[in-house]
Amino acid sequence: MIRRTLARVYWALSRWQLRTEPAPTRPTILIGAPHTSNWDFVLMLAISWRLGIPIRWLGKESLFAGWRGPIMRGLGGIAVDRADAGQVVSEVVAGVHAGDVFGLVVTPDGTRGGNTHWKSGFYRIARETGMPVTLGYVDRTTMTSGLGPTIELTGDVAGDMDRIRAFYADKAGLRPHLRTEPRLRDESTARP
Repeated sequence: MIRRTLARVYWALSRWQLRTEPAPTRPTILIGAPHTSNWDFVLMLAISWRLGIPIRWLGKESLFAGWRGPIMRGLGGIAVDRADAGQVVSEVVAGVHAGDVFGLVVTPDGTRGGNTHWKSGFYRIARETGMPVTLGYVDRTTMTSGLGPTIELTGDVAGDMDRIRAFYADKAGLRPHLRTEPRLRDESTARP
């Protein structure tokens, strides 16, 4: 209740507009892209709180150190130990099997620019869990943010990525010069 109220106030006062498709009703991988600024996090919280989506998100372990840990976990954070990143998939699968309904927020273009391709973890998690992928976005050119379509991945990596690229083709992010094209390192040989 408090989070929804805060989100309503945010969207009423913000220069950003919420334009969104309905929230998913089952667990989903929620892509946050283009991820070009730390402000994306605020927009992601405002979207999820306004739509009533319980979210989990992945963050590097150092974000959870000290006093920040309880705050980050309270906001849905899951610390990722990069030396054992596969453990995250097990945690997500366990949550799905337990019947939890949530959006797992993933920023596949990595850390705010400087990358040449998207990381494939979102694809692997979606395929291993059977979760669909919801395309969340930030677009500075229209000053809009929200959720796009929710799609089922087919295992045809190139075809699935073509659909994702088509959606993000006109989305610029907060800092357009840091945008990474939605492309996996090697879509022709990527394992689904």
